[in-house]
Amino acid sequence: MTATILEPGTHVRARAANGYAELSAEHISSVVHHSNFRTIAQHMFTLMLRNVASDGFLFTDPADPGRFSTPGAVIAAPSYPANSPGVDQDYVFNWTRDAAIVALEIAAAKLPTRDGTGVESLEDYVRFASICQGNAIPTLAHACFTIEGQSRPWTEQNDGPALQTSAILAAFGQLDDPTRNLARQVIARNLDFLLGTYRAPTTNLWEEHSGYSFFARAVQLRALREISANTVGVPVPEGLGEAADWLENALSQHWDGTRYLSLITDDQPPSDPAGGGYDPNIDIVMAAVYGAVPLTDTRLLATAALLRQQWSDPASASVYPVNLADADLGIGPMLGRYPGDTYDGDMSDHVQGGHPWALTTNNFAELYYRLADGVRALGSLPYDDLSAPFFAQVGVTGDTTPAEAVAALEQAGDRMLQAVIYHSDNLELSEQFDGTNGYCRSVRNLTWSYASYLSAVRARTGLTVNG
Repeated sequence: MTATILEPGTHVRARAANGYAELSAEHISSVVHHSNFRTIAQHMFTLMLRNVASDGFLFTDPADPGRFSTPGAVIAAPSYPANSPGVDQDYVFNWTRDAAIVALEIAAAKLPTRDGTGVESLEDYVRFASICQGNAIPTLAHACFTIEGQSRPWTEQNDGPALQTSAILAAFGQLDDPTRNLARQVIARNLDFLLGTYRAPTTNLWEEHSGYSFFARAVQLRALREISANTVGVPVPEGLGEAADWLENALSQHWDGTRYLSLITDDQPPSDPAGGGYDPNIDIVMAAVYGAVPLTDTRLLATAALLRQQWSDPASASVYPVNLADADLGIGPMLGRYPGDTYDGDMSDHVQGGHPWALTTNNFAELYYRLADGVRALGSLPYDDLSAPFFAQVGVTGDTTPAEAVAALEQAGDRMLQAVIYHSDNLELSEQFDGTNGYCRSVRNLTWSYASYLSAVRARTGLTVNG
């Protein structure tokens, strides 16, 4: 089912904190047809670039107004406590992971250049990455840097060097020769680090617990495979193939019989160091979008089914009320991080159950789209007892034809993107949506929110914002 466009003057029922309220289409974002996703993506691309520093577009450090950004810094969001009521987090920093995901989208856009030049924003990104490497304390996996490229006291996350490597490889053909030489150096440092630490535990994607991270292992595996196949002159280090094989095997150890665990320990059988309420965790789906987990892995699909069920099933203790209201409009559901989440941008006022996020919802939509492409290409479904619940959620059974399954998967992704657009603030995306009334909340204009939307739309349309 594809929702129709709401014309100005149309009124819909939206669930507010105090019950249902009548809202007009002039005051909310319209529910759009999938053919408009790419038009909106062009706007989202501009909003994403607004958070990327250049030599002519500077950010001021809110903690020290006399200090300014270095070109290539990608701020997570322009939000900090003084300008964001109800939010006590400062996001005017460069996270290695977030910046890499943004660079992947800039590279995918294939921005026009003059003869003999590269894409300036990508060249700035490589130079800034090199600066951060030189200032990384205590390790090259340091996750967060100031807008000048200095280490900020934060966690060590081994996914960062891997994602940065994948981003630079994607950008390589759009760099000038001097920047390509620097890019090879940045990649070489990352590989030296990864080959020495890929077996080690790390802080997880959500920066809350340490252990063997499914997400980190998946993106490391992707980076190593891309290096192995590279044709841009990056040397393939000795031991890379052995490391990739080890990581592929290690990912399977996260399966507990019903779902992939996002974090495990060395215990036998492996246990989850984060404890109850941390799984099913959306970072499993994100590991498929940004890492090397096959979309046809029926264990992945079994985990994805549990993720959708916990936030959309009326009988679930973790259901978001906004998803029940959205279901009446034919859109959604929107997805959160994990059932025991309490973060809403204000660390002093935790909210049990958390809220849906734009980026997690976009990533789940991309899972549907990319799986649809796989089914179309193979002419068959990865259907078994494990994946059956996942397919049942979109009306697909073992008797459904591949063509019908493709249509159902694409429509399921469409409904998720429609919900993100519907609940956006005039197409601006915050980090989260309120789980009850659907309004944007937490830090505003999260850069990753835009990047995840762009990635999902590319998967849906096969086109870039400039294609």
